[in-house]
Amino acid sequence: MADSLGAALERLWRVIDSRRGADPGTSYTAKLLARGNAKVAQKFGEEAVEAVIEGARGDRAALIGESADVLYHLFVLWAALGVSPDEIAGELTRREGVSGIAEKKGRKQQ
Repeated sequence: MADSLGAALERLWRVIDSRRGADPGTSYTAKLLARGNAKVAQKFGEEAVEAVIEGARGDRAALIGESADVLYHLFVLWAALGVSPDEIAGELTRREGVSGIAEKKGRKQQ
């Protein structure tokens, strides 16, 4: 049986977080982080586009793989910018029970 999503994501975050400052010659994550925020963001964007393409094609297996890539690269982007999963969880909690339309209106006023 597969792990829960939360447990898998927690382990992924711990691995990525542990790679900050690691040798880029031995760690893909460290190599990405060494390239700088713009390159990390660009790589996340590329992976997101690949997931969109697979979703549009309806290729379920490919979407699963690309989704894993998107989550990994999103976490690397968080690590690059010093964003923690707790901060994201806090924002998600803040939005609970708020309609998407109301939440978007609130952003425009800020």
